[in-house]
Amino acid sequence: MRKILMAGAMLAASLTLTTFSVSLFAADSGSVSKTKSSKSVAKKSRVKKAIPSTHASNKRSSRHHAKNLGNAELDVGNGPLKLASSAAMVFDENNDKPLFAKNATTMQPIASITKLMTAMVVLDAQLPMDEYLTVENADVDTLRNSGSRLGVGTVLTRTEMLRLALMSSENRAASALGRTYPGGINAFVAAMNRKAASLGMLHSRFVDSSGLHSENVSTAEDLVKMVTAGYRYDLIREYTTTSNYGVELSNSGRNLEFNNTNALVKNKSKDWDIGLSKTGYISEAGRCLVMHVNISNRPMVIVLLDSVGKFTRIGDANRIKKWVENNRSGSVAASRKSSNDV
Repeated sequence: MRKILMAGAMLAASLTLTTFSVSLFAADSGSVSKTKSSKSVAKKSRVKKAIPSTHASNKRSSRHHAKNLGNAELDVGNGPLKLASSAAMVFDENNDKPLFAKNATTMQPIASITKLMTAMVVLDAQLPMDEYLTVENADVDTLRNSGSRLGVGTVLTRTEMLRLALMSSENRAASALGRTYPGGINAFVAAMNRKAASLGMLHSRFVDSSGLHSENVSTAEDLVKMVTAGYRYDLIREYTTTSNYGVELSNSGRNLEFNNTNALVKNKSKDWDIGLSKTGYISEAGRCLVMHVNISNRPMVIVLLDSVGKFTRIGDANRIKKWVENNRSGSVAASRKSSNDV
């Protein structure tokens, strides 16, 4: 009987110790999780608004997919390429394959990169480019209250509106282009989404012609397709690579000089051969840049999304150029390396 009682006591003590250990583990796990979360929050230099709930599940799914497929680079022999932009792709048109991809399948806002799609839809409609359009109150940004040098009542041709929308990212010009489309802005947005589908941009959505709305979303992978398509339009190539342009405002008679929003184009950098360019920025998207370029006699598309610093996207572009030039004689290796570090 004494042996039985002793065995029972030992079993009870063992169970108590096990329960106590599990409780300690659970408490410690919560503490670690909380600490990691705090560090993660502290590490961010700015707080980004979430993509609207209609895209939240898609973004989570895309991030999971990107973790497996998008965060990879093809090493061409001179070490890994590390970029500060949160999503990127470098696509070699000669080989029809990406040289580098980072979070390339993650859906996110694209800001004024949207205007490339706006331009294609306008040109596809074959509307009279010499027709005069007037900036109206409906073109004023009430979503973000962004400024514009085109006052209400300004009259410009559709050609001039398109040039300013692409070169200087003029939001009122882009709004006027969409508003004056046959059927109005709703018909224009529908045409934008049809065009995206026809290009195979399966993870993209457009809701306005300017890119001011955060629900204009895409992926680096999809934007390669959009840039490639946009490069086929003579006017898009010309207008996106114009360094500056002057217009006479009909309502005031003043001549205004507009500049390209891409510093590499504005400053006419001799180190770059740029065939198409577009920048974008809203707080949810960060600073974005897409270009069709020629590097070492190789036509390429560069997509850079969600750069935090003002000059980060230009710095990343220069890093890409140097990386490609240093590897111009190398062949793409078959092995893939992790590219989670930035």
